[in-house]
Amino acid sequence: MAMTAKTFDYIRQVVLTRSAIVLEPGKEYLVESRLVPLAKVHGFATLDDFADAMTKAPFGTMHRQMVEAMTTNETSFFRDIHPFDALRKTILPEIIARKAATKQLNIWCAAASSGQEPYSVAMLLREHFPELQSWKFSFIATDLSNAVLAKARSGRYGQLEVNRGLPAPLMVKYFTKDGTEWIIRDDIRGMIDFRELNLIEKWPQLPVADIVMIRNVLIYFDIATKKQILKNIRSMMSPQGYLMLGGAETTMGLDDQFERVQVEKGVAYRQIGATGAGRVNVAA
Repeated sequence: MAMTAKTFDYIRQVVLTRSAIVLEPGKEYLVESRLVPLAKVHGFATLDDFADAMTKAPFGTMHRQMVEAMTTNETSFFRDIHPFDALRKTILPEIIARKAATKQLNIWCAAASSGQEPYSVAMLLREHFPELQSWKFSFIATDLSNAVLAKARSGRYGQLEVNRGLPAPLMVKYFTKDGTEWIIRDDIRGMIDFRELNLIEKWPQLPVADIVMIRNVLIYFDIATKKQILKNIRSMMSPQGYLMLGGAETTMGLDDQFERVQVEKGVAYRQIGATGAGRVNVAA
């Protein structure tokens, strides 16, 4: 079910327009591996037939499923542990001390995929900061894919998924076994509001965030899109908030209003001029 160059060009253009994900020449194998199963589901013998049908129809379910199939949903519990150590040891204690009077905490986890990252944060909060249960609390997790959001909302994970990064004591404490799956406790699932949000489209009104986690997603965008997303993030962050990116990502050369700060063994970004108790040091 190999595809023609015309089909590849059509697919890459739709994916770019709808998600800003750049499919460079040479990624044909990736397109085929992800879209052949989808084409078969819709009854098409070849990707060329699948693409031809989409060119003749307005943007709809098939197009959306195609774009979602091309997004990368690699994730795991407590992925790259250093950011979570930074949250536990430095960032959250600083925010809690600074906001003791208002007792309001807002967190946004973007590109949340199937939920392992936000659930990791939720377990960390429940495990180490029980005082937050009496605070006004907003924890929004977003993704552009309805399929992965449905999985995230279900809180159901297979054995291989819970084996990736989830400490055994937390699995026993916060999950229940159901056949071959593990289901996260209702009270942990209830902490998070999962919503659909496409980072390159107009953003809905979101609470002013104290912590923004948008990890391992900017790497898929071109420079102009990265700049726009970072600008949008600044507009909805608290002036003293923390931005957490993936290990291979940075604001340097993209947004000069952020500064890189070393937090424990990890890195975060704050708006230049941010002050507050427990201010971390700018990394060398």
